[in-house]
Amino acid sequence: MPILLPETTQTSAGSLTPRQIVAELDKHVVGQAAAKRAVAIALRNRMRRQKLAPELAEEIAPKNILMIGPTGVGKTEIARRLAKLAQSPFLKVEASKFTEVGYVGRDVESMIRDLAELGVDMVRAERLEDVRGKARQNAEDRLLDILLPPRPIAPDEEPAAARDAQQQTRERFREQLRAGRLDARAVELDVREKSFPSFEIIAGSSVEEVDINLKDMLPGLFQGKNKKRKMKVPEALEYLATEEEQKLIDMDSVARAAVERVEQAGIIFLDEIDKIAGREGSHGPDVSREGVQRDILPIVEGTTVNTKYGMVRTDHILFIAAGAFHVSKPSDLIPELQGRFPIRVELEALGKDEFVRILTEPRNALVKQYIALMDTEGIALAFTDDAIRRIADFAQTVNEHTENIGARRLHTVLEKLLDEISFEGPDLSEKSVTIDEAYVTKMLADIVKNEDLSRYIL
Repeated sequence: MPILLPETTQTSAGSLTPRQIVAELDKHVVGQAAAKRAVAIALRNRMRRQKLAPELAEEIAPKNILMIGPTGVGKTEIARRLAKLAQSPFLKVEASKFTEVGYVGRDVESMIRDLAELGVDMVRAERLEDVRGKARQNAEDRLLDILLPPRPIAPDEEPAAARDAQQQTRERFREQLRAGRLDARAVELDVREKSFPSFEIIAGSSVEEVDINLKDMLPGLFQGKNKKRKMKVPEALEYLATEEEQKLIDMDSVARAAVERVEQAGIIFLDEIDKIAGREGSHGPDVSREGVQRDILPIVEGTTVNTKYGMVRTDHILFIAAGAFHVSKPSDLIPELQGRFPIRVELEALGKDEFVRILTEPRNALVKQYIALMDTEGIALAFTDDAIRRIADFAQTVNEHTENIGARRLHTVLEKLLDEISFEGPDLSEKSVTIDEAYVTKMLADIVKNEDLSRYIL
């Protein structure tokens, strides 16, 4: 009998072949074919595992990936787009945030708790979509009860006729409510205030444990008090709809579904793993980096972490680690951790040709973003092909002569290039602006030539 992943995960990427996954990633990330190929295979293997018998599926561990490459070449973006494509809970975390147990810093298990929170948010959002119509209907009924309280039936009235008349009046009010003709009226509601009691955390215990224990011991402390509050009809309807949505959603069921989704489909992106690469005996005042690696190891190998939504097993969570590895190298990681990242991909540094493509090709290309931003001011901004090539040329030049920050340099170059137009935009009488090669040269040439100036400005 095959195991079943959550419905959304099945339908979103289950039908995509590795080639189609790469094609989807190509819409957002330029180049880096080897990295895209590796993550596409990893995602497809997750779907293949889903079709196996439970006994065999339990034995198949995800093939974690180590991405090696300089900053600004697309490592994070590939992982983020992959998670969005698979509709999987996705967490990006910097490995350098973690420190050994006993030192000030974040506990490595916190990444699983954060992932569980994200999983709950995802499942809750999906359930909200399902109950939104019903919740709106219930909220309307509650609001109509306030606007038009049921009146007692007089002794000389026919009960059935009286109820019909009341129902007709109520339906007329409902039509007025939906048409917005009651928006100016104010109603009084019982609103629950959010309560945030203050307390000190006992040394030696984790925030997660304190949170769970306090809510169990003192449930009334976190409930908040009810108070009367006047609000306009639209605001009252939104408030009541939110309340009704919460009533219609079974949070225990959400928590169970979220834990299952995190265990079977979760993706954690461990950035800056090269910052903790190093063996004991290395110099420096920092906490032993090998100790941090040993703390991360059981999470990647497969362990069980206690969260407020239940125990979460990490055996089948996909880990994608990334680092520039300028100073250290992957072999500086402890052997056990190296063995848990069997797929290694090297990402290439970006040059002028890639910059031209990044500026124009992706769905969210930088040039398209700036054109859309200026369009909100009524300005028709346009870039010539020569201008885009010149921008890419300047970005490559600055990267070569200062720190190479990859595609992120395009952000700094474009901000400086469009600084004048962005500032003067609302006051411009000429609402059609074309950026050509001459304009790019005028705005950037002097800064790029002066290495000291470009180091600070670009």
